Amino acid sequence: MGDDSVISPKDRFLTVYGRKPVLEALDDAALEVDKVILADTVRGPNAAEIQRAAKAAGVPVQRASAHRVKVLAGNGKQDQGVLADVVAPRMRSLHAALSEGRPPSRVLLLDGITTPANVGMILRTATAAGLEGVIVPRRGVAALDPMVVKASAGVAFRAPVLRCGSAREAAEMLTEAGYGIYALGASARDSVFDVELPQRAAFVLGGETNGVGAEVGELVTEWVSIPMPGEVESLNVSAAAAVLSFELVRRARASGTARASGTGR
Repeated sequence: MGDDSVISPKDRFLTVYGRKPVLEALDDAALEVDKVILADTVRGPNAAEIQRAAKAAGVPVQRASAHRVKVLAGNGKQDQGVLADVVAPRMRSLHAALSEGRPPSRVLLLDGITTPANVGMILRTATAAGLEGVIVPRRGVAALDPMVVKASAGVAFRAPVLRCGSAREAAEMLTEAGYGIYALGASARDSVFDVELPQRAAFVLGGETNGVGAEVGELVTEWVSIPMPGEVESLNVSAAAAVLSFELVRRARASGTARASGTGR
């Protein structure tokens, strides 16, 4: 699973770019900004405004080339020559989470979800429901950028995000760690409301167009569906995530001991 002694910055920070998002992050007393990186092409009042806000917040400002800022932001058009690394206190690698004395009992795994609004809303919903982990792979899923943060209404900064390379890599690690892998599929016979869950369970949410990919599908323990008596073929993936997340809340409340025991029933 790799050496986890060296923590990647991508497993510690959410990077926001653009003048307004950076200023908002610096002005938010609830957020810890690690650093601001300002392109050497940004000068005059715009640079002074950023530097003033960073100084007031006690945040160091580093200068870099405009190209370097674009590379770090991962966005070619909207970085405006400035970015900030914001500490995400609950974000860590999936490997680190699985190595803990008490790994998360219920996690979501995002597979091929490329719309930032959906990723942001899923992070907000899962955090509201008290889930212990949302696995957001670095490949195949929308980048955790200002659009995701905006869609989450800022909750993304404190969401329990778990990082790994790909959804397939995550599914392999989860299987090895003893998790049952459950995937949402419209044609599945068993309902998400009735399925028996093991002590540890991961729920795969597939992409907007193609659903759960074949590479992850090979490792699925069971496919489950959300019953829809009405004449609608499927739900938006963020809506499906909300149904699933609060079904897990319902189970925990019904058992009264689910959070402690991890049984989920």
